Amino acid sequence: MITVETLELLEWRRLCQHLSTFAATKLGAVAARQLQLPIAKAESIELLEQTKEVYTLEQQLDSGWSFKGIEDIGEALERAKIGGILSAPELLDLATTLAGVRRLRRTIDAKAEELPTLTKLITDLRTYPEIEQEIHHCIDDRGEVADRASSKLGEIRIQIKRLRDKIYQILQGILQRQGNAVQETVITQRGDRFVIPVKAPQKDAIPGIVHDTSSTGSTLYIEPNSIVGLGNQLRQAERQETREEEAVLKALSDKIAAIQEDLERLLAIATRLDLATARARYSLWLEANPPKFVDVAEGETITLRQLRHPLLVWQQQHEEGRAVIPIDVQIQPQIRVVAITGPNTGGKTVTLKTLGLAALMAKAGLFIPAKEPVELPWFEQVLADIGDEQSLQQSLSTFSGHIRRISRIIAAIDQKDGQTGKEENTTSNPKSHRQSLILLDEVGAGTDPAEGSALAIALLKYLAEQTLLTVATTHYGELKALKYQDERFENASVEFDDATLKPTYRLLWGIPGRSNALTIAQRLGLKAEIIEDARNRVGATASEDINYVISALEAQRREQETKAKEASKLLEQTERFYTEVSAKASSLQERERELKLSQEKTIQQAIAQAKAEIAQVIRQLQQGPQTAQNAQKATEALNQIAERELLSQKLPKAAKPDYKPKVGERVKIPSLGQTGEVLSIDEEEGQLTVRFGLMKMTVSIEEIESLDGQKVEVSKPKSAPAAQSPPTQTQKPPVALRTSQNTIDLRGSRVINAEVDLEKAIASATESGTLWIIHGKGTGRLREGVHEFLERHPQVERFELASQKEGGAGVTIAYLK
Repeated sequence: MITVETLELLEWRRLCQHLSTFAATKLGAVAARQLQLPIAKAESIELLEQTKEVYTLEQQLDSGWSFKGIEDIGEALERAKIGGILSAPELLDLATTLAGVRRLRRTIDAKAEELPTLTKLITDLRTYPEIEQEIHHCIDDRGEVADRASSKLGEIRIQIKRLRDKIYQILQGILQRQGNAVQETVITQRGDRFVIPVKAPQKDAIPGIVHDTSSTGSTLYIEPNSIVGLGNQLRQAERQETREEEAVLKALSDKIAAIQEDLERLLAIATRLDLATARARYSLWLEANPPKFVDVAEGETITLRQLRHPLLVWQQQHEEGRAVIPIDVQIQPQIRVVAITGPNTGGKTVTLKTLGLAALMAKAGLFIPAKEPVELPWFEQVLADIGDEQSLQQSLSTFSGHIRRISRIIAAIDQKDGQTGKEENTTSNPKSHRQSLILLDEVGAGTDPAEGSALAIALLKYLAEQTLLTVATTHYGELKALKYQDERFENASVEFDDATLKPTYRLLWGIPGRSNALTIAQRLGLKAEIIEDARNRVGATASEDINYVISALEAQRREQETKAKEASKLLEQTERFYTEVSAKASSLQERERELKLSQEKTIQQAIAQAKAEIAQVIRQLQQGPQTAQNAQKATEALNQIAERELLSQKLPKAAKPDYKPKVGERVKIPSLGQTGEVLSIDEEEGQLTVRFGLMKMTVSIEEIESLDGQKVEVSKPKSAPAAQSPPTQTQKPPVALRTSQNTIDLRGSRVINAEVDLEKAIASATESGTLWIIHGKGTGRLREGVHEFLERHPQVERFELASQKEGGAGVTIAYLK
């Protein structure tokens, strides 16, 4: 079948072999080696989503996720299905597989929102923890039936141990008593019977049953008569043990058989998860990117930048091959046929295989080794005619081999088209039969050039009608002209270095390959008259004109590529400069923030210290006699603390040296973190022009400094100094401390009675200088009477209502003379 042939030609199985090395289980490795390609686009999209989610999950987890314990239990499940008894190691493998899959499910469940495709895959997964526990209860870690599997088994094994101990005890006694008769003082076994090696001449010294003799006949292995009965009992107990073990294994096997379908589904899900993991890890190793399927019918372009052949990448990494030369592929939506021309060994065939493998990898859910964006159609079929199918046995020439394979390709296209038309009951469906990628190597080669080129043109025109994309390599010059006759055709060529006479393996788009045979022959030393005669025979004028145009196009392309590289380097330098400036700006902002935090911390410490000293002053004032003199001392102490703390925040600025930049001098621009050369100075505007790297910039003269840190002293208009007067200290009222001696409560008193009590309170509070009068709010009549009394009292300097926290309108503070 042509599809199978294509996979062989593209070396798809070799890629699958590489993929299998990234699988974590034997099942995953087998599935990778036998990787099947999806037949529907939706399936490919689902596989890609699985690969993306595992790729992301592996990046998030510290050590990736583990498939530890998952074994290939497929054969055991099949045997359980038909009533077979599973062995203890097989049951143990089944239990560890259940535990391993359960760990995978928990990992996915923990990130269910981020992993919708994987979550859907494990939706109905059952891991039967009760079966796992029962297996571990009955089977120990060595893969043997445990004593605890059944009470009867435990009793039997106790009996077996007792019998063995008794047999050993009797045999040890015989060895000690008959030391001269035994060949060697050891107890061994022949079959399931315990024996001792006895010298043949002294066999009568130890009567018993002879089970074996040595090769020389000098040693007889005898079971003494004294243990024959015990041996029979032991053998019977061991048979009972075997029957009981089989009963335990049978019971477990029956439980496995009852859930065999669920376990097969579990195994299939574990295999799909491992295969997705292999695809993700292989894609990561390839430094590949996820593809996006585009629809050329909607005007979308095929884009594969810096595409590398995955097998050549493997060869480079593991087999010390040479560096892989990537190719750029960009095919416009209207293009149906690409004709690649160029010299032999220039990379045309490798280009075909690279494109074919890229299409197959995307279809199988693998990432593609190309730079983003990776955009290509989903191809229903990938069919190829690459290489030479020449066969002596079948009497096939090179041309015949190519034609037979191309016939099979056309038959496959027509068959697919017929199936689609039958399903849709239509006679024509252009979109459906255009979902094929056709790869043709040396199309029309191996026969008369005139007929071969005509056949190649007819074939490519047919494929342009029937397929989504055809890529063909050729040496026929007539195929180069198809681009200018039909917009569905495009030219490409592999680059050839005229200086070294070697291919560069780069793929050039839009430019056909030019003929290099005569040029190469001339440079290799072939006689000039032969070269000239050859040129005349091929039509030198037309050929030279075509080659000249192609050469000019190649030169123009190289010039554009050189300029593009220079622009790319300049852009890279600009981006690096921007990154450095941003980093240094961020560093300065961070330093500024740290400085502010440090200053705030220092201020907070000073405030805390001042508060502590103020509290100490207040305690001293409260503990001592509360006189106006003491209050005045406390006020002076507080003023001294305030002056000291405020002065400590004012640091004298160091005088700046007088510095002026000069043209040609290198200066620093701290705000940009750069050094540059002064090109010109505008003293009137206070600006200068500086060059650093490829950039010129005009900056303020205040923004620069010398390399040793000196800054420009900018002259400012001086204002007339204000007349300084000796500092006068504003007299602050003494700190008023409220105590029981300078507080009077008049609430509930009549005005006339309050005046008497108030007079006495003023007399008592003269020393403190302040009197708190509590009269309450009420109707306000008592407050008015108190205020009228205070206004006419000769000892009251002034009075006012207290603050809200001290009573507000319900309290009046009187300051005494």
